Amino acid sequence: MKPLTLKAPASDYSRIEKAIRFLDENAREQPSLDAVAQHLGLSVYHCHRLFHRWAGITPKDFIQVATLTYAKSLLRQSRPVLEAALESGLSGPGRLHDLFLAMEAMTPGEYRRGGEGLVIRWGVHPTPVGDGLFAVTERGICAIQFVESHEALGRSLYVGYPKARVVRDQSGTAHVGEEVSRRMLGGGREPLAVLYRGTPFQVKVWQALLAIPAGTVTSYGEVAARIGEPRAHRAAASAIGANPVAYLIPCHRVLRSTGAMGGYRWGEPRKRALLALESGGQS
Repeated sequence: MKPLTLKAPASDYSRIEKAIRFLDENAREQPSLDAVAQHLGLSVYHCHRLFHRWAGITPKDFIQVATLTYAKSLLRQSRPVLEAALESGLSGPGRLHDLFLAMEAMTPGEYRRGGEGLVIRWGVHPTPVGDGLFAVTERGICAIQFVESHEALGRSLYVGYPKARVVRDQSGTAHVGEEVSRRMLGGGREPLAVLYRGTPFQVKVWQALLAIPAGTVTSYGEVAARIGEPRAHRAAASAIGANPVAYLIPCHRVLRSTGAMGGYRWGEPRKRALLALESGGQS
């Protein structure tokens, strides 16, 4: 009699490893969720939930990142935008244009040219919690940094835009500094456009921060839960630390689960001061 052998079911980890390999190998075909599910032998619903739980993003997000990464490699070789779009599996330059704007805050042409033709204007203005560097493009505010060395931070704006025209423009950025200062003191509500530039996960975290009301605080774990990733509190903390637009994206409202201040890119005293201003001067 032939011995009975039991085949152990595939572990969730092995399924996700298989899914990621499939997406990597087929990214230029832009595989659908149905295709991924079929490859794993799972229902579409189960595949989506399992992938999101283990990878922290959806299969669609994964494909977008892989597509963008490949397209960027082609553009760095000075390949035409149309060619980069088609070779990346997209239907045309319009889709690549939308993908770049959503994830890089620049057009494919601007990326290929290293930001050539893009103008970043910056200035240093006083705020209730010290001098702030404010940087803007025609699409919105791309950086607010509380500064120690003005010129060093001005030079840092070239990161990602090596050929951009970076101009110190005190008058052109003054209205942003003034509006931010008014908001810190409980007034001012002039609309301000903020330019997001980060991974899909980072952008989701920053958008979750915008939902935290002034005068209230939350924890890293609660931010992770807000974006549907309750176990990703460390990744959420990293995204919060990478926030390029201080105050308007309110990372100062996030504390450790113990209630301790925790780290703050611009210094714990400044974090305490911002929270005190928002709570009506009560520290």
